[in-house]
Amino acid sequence: MITKQNTHCVRINERLSIGGPDTPLALIAGPCVIEDHRSAFETARFLKELTQQLEIPFIFKASYDKANRSSIHSFRGPGLADGIKILSDIKKKLDIPILSDVHCIDEISTAARVLDIIQIPAFLCRQTDFILEVAKTGKPVNIKKGQFLAPWDIANVAEKVLSTGNNQILITERGTMFGYNNLVVDFRSIKIIQDMAFPVIFDATHSVQLPGGQGNCSGGQREFVPTLARAAVAAGASAIFIEVHKDPDKALCDGPNSLRLDSLYDFLAGLKTLRSALM
Repeated sequence: MITKQNTHCVRINERLSIGGPDTPLALIAGPCVIEDHRSAFETARFLKELTQQLEIPFIFKASYDKANRSSIHSFRGPGLADGIKILSDIKKKLDIPILSDVHCIDEISTAARVLDIIQIPAFLCRQTDFILEVAKTGKPVNIKKGQFLAPWDIANVAEKVLSTGNNQILITERGTMFGYNNLVVDFRSIKIIQDMAFPVIFDATHSVQLPGGQGNCSGGQREFVPTLARAAVAAGASAIFIEVHKDPDKALCDGPNSLRLDSLYDFLAGLKTLRSALM
C-alpha cells in the first residue's frame, strides 16, 4: 500500500537527480520521433548547449518507434535497431542521458542497454506484464499517466513497479480526456502524486494535444504550452517534458503541439526564474 510521504529523488546518473525539494528543475526534451540521424543529433546538441548556458539539467527524449499513431499511414520512426543506434550515438558523443519509450516486451532488453530512463507510454500504463518487465531492468521508469486515469489511480501502476524491488519511479502528468479530441490538466494531480512520494514530470506539449483532432492525426495548441508549464512549475513539478522541432509545421509527428527550437531560451529562462522564486 502506498501512503502519503515526502517525495524522494530518483537518481538518473552521477550528475542528475529528479525530485525532492532541493533539486533544480530538470528538462526532458527532444523531437517526438527520430526522423533521421542528422536532425536528431543536431537537436540534441542544440538542447545541450542551451541548457548548459541556462544551467538546467537536461535529458534528451526521442522515440525510435511511435507504435500508437492514429493512422496506419503515419510516420513511426526508424524502428528499434536503427533508432537505438542513433540514440546510443547521441548519448556517447554528447554525453547526455537518454529517455525513450518502449512498446512491447521484446524491445526492453535492447532498449535498456542504452536508455537511462525507460518510459511506459500512456496507453500502456495498465499493461501489467509489460510494466513488470520494464521494472525488472532496474532502470528508472517514467510512467506516463494515461489520459483515462485519475491521479490517485497511478498508485496501482506504481505498485506494480515497486513489486519488483525497483523504486526508481517517475510519474508524468499529460492531461486527462475532456470530451472528444480534447485534454484538460488538473493541477491538483501534481500534489496528489507527490504525496505518494513520486517525483512528477509535467508533459507541457502533450497536454495541449488534440488527440485525433485532425481526423487521421492529432492536432495541438502549442500557444498554450508556456501557460501550462508555468502553472506546473508553480504547482511543484520536478521536471518539464516538451517536444521540440526546428520547424514544427514540417514535423513528421506531433508538430501542432511541439515548440520551435528558436523559442526555447526565454521560455526556459522564465521557468527557471519561477522555480528559483519558489524554492
